[in-house]
Amino acid sequence: MSRPASVIRCAGCGYQASPDNPYPFRCPRAGTGDVDHVMARVLDTARLSFPDGRETNPFLRYRGLLHSYHVALARDLPDAGYCELVSALDGAVARVDGHGFKITPLFRSDALSEALEFTAGGGVWVKDETGNVSGSHKGRHLMGVLLHLAVMERTGLLRPADRRELAISSCGNAALAAAVAARAGGWRLTVLVPPDAYPAVVERLRALRANVVVCRREPGVPGDPAYLRLRELLGQGALPFTTQGNENGLCIEGGETLGYELVTGLRERGGGLDHLIIQVGGGALASACIQALREAADLGALARLPRIHTVQTFGAHPLERAWELARAQLPDNPSPDGVRAAMVEAAAHRSLYMWPWEEEPKSVATGILDDETYDWRAVVEGMLLTGGRPLVVSEDLLVEANQLAADATGIAVDPTGSSGLAGLLELRRTGVAAAGERVGVLFTGARR
Repeated sequence: MSRPASVIRCAGCGYQASPDNPYPFRCPRAGTGDVDHVMARVLDTARLSFPDGRETNPFLRYRGLLHSYHVALARDLPDAGYCELVSALDGAVARVDGHGFKITPLFRSDALSEALEFTAGGGVWVKDETGNVSGSHKGRHLMGVLLHLAVMERTGLLRPADRRELAISSCGNAALAAAVAARAGGWRLTVLVPPDAYPAVVERLRALRANVVVCRREPGVPGDPAYLRLRELLGQGALPFTTQGNENGLCIEGGETLGYELVTGLRERGGGLDHLIIQVGGGALASACIQALREAADLGALARLPRIHTVQTFGAHPLERAWELARAQLPDNPSPDGVRAAMVEAAAHRSLYMWPWEEEPKSVATGILDDETYDWRAVVEGMLLTGGRPLVVSEDLLVEANQLAADATGIAVDPTGSSGLAGLLELRRTGVAAAGERVGVLFTGARR
C-alpha cells in the first residue's frame, strides 16, 4: 500500500488517524482536558496540483484534493474505480432528491453592485447554493463523508454488515441534506430536532425515512439540547453524520469543494476578491472556505487570500466573543507565525474562548443560531491572518438584506442564506469595503 497524499490529524493535540481507520471523524482524546480536539484533513501540497478538469460534478473535478481519493489510490482502487463510485452515489442522490451535485453559479451581480454603490472595477460577486442538493450547501459537507464511507467499504476496510446508525442534530438544511445523503447511501439516520422545528421539514425528513427525535431544553442546562442528545448517541456508538467539524472533521472537506469552485470561477474571470463574507452558525462553511482558499494559494491557484469576515446575529454571537478574546492576546500587527502560535495556545484552553451562549438564541436567520461555534478555532485564525473581522448584525439588517437579495438577483434565498449580504451592508456603511473593491457573498439556502 502506498502512502496517501493526505492525512487526518487532530489540530488540538496532533493525534494522526491511520489511513485504514474507517471512522477518523473525532479525536479519541476528545473530552480530555480543555483542549479543542478537532480532526482535520491535511494535504501534502508538494505532491499535488490544483485541478483544472472540466467535470460538472465537483466531487469528480476536485477529487485529487479529497482524502477519500488518496485512500482509494493507496488501497489500489484506481482513478476510474473512484470515479465510478462517485457517479454511482451521485446517481443515487439524484434519484432521492431530483438531481445530483454540480458546479454552482458564481456571478457579478450588477444590480447589487449598483444598489451598494460599487464602481465598475469593484462589485458584489454572488455564489448561489440555493439550487444545490436539498436546497443548500450542506449536502456538500455530507457527501464528502458519504464518499469516505463508500471508499472504506469498496476497499474492504469496512464491512457493509457492520454499518452503524448515523446521527445529526439539526432542524433545517443540514438535517435535510443528511437525510438525502443517508437515504442515497442506504444508511439509517436519526435526526435530533428542537420542538419548534418547521413541520414541513419534519415531514420531509420522515418521508426520507429518517428517525426524527424531538429534544426539549431543560431549565438550567446550557447548550443546544439536540446537540447534547447527539453527544449521548455518539457515546452509544452512532456515527456523526453532521456538519459540526468537532464531531466529524471530514465534513469540512466536502464543503471545501465550494471554495475550490470559487477559486476556479475567479481564475476564469481574471480576478480575485478583496473581501469574502461568510455567515456562521456552527462554523463548518467558514472553516471549509478558509481551508480551501489556503490550499489553493499553497498550490499556486490563488495569488492572495481575501479578507475573510463572518456574520452572526445579536441573538447569538459566540464567535465574535472568541475573536475578541483571541485578538486581545496579540500585539498590534502580529506576524502570521504569531497568530498561529496564539491559536495553538487558545486551542489548549478552549473554555476560555468558546462556551454555550447564555440565553436561548432567536433570529429570523434560524440557521446561524448555534449556541456554540463548533469550528471556532479555524475561523478565528482565518480572520486574524487575513485582516478580517466578525460582524454582528441586527434583525432589521437581516430582513433588509434578504429583501434586497431577492429583489436584485431574483434568487429565492432564505434569511439565513442571505445573511452574508447583511454583513456586506454593514461593511459598506462603515467604509471597510471600498467602492472599488471586489466582495464575495454566499447565498447558501433556498427559501422554503
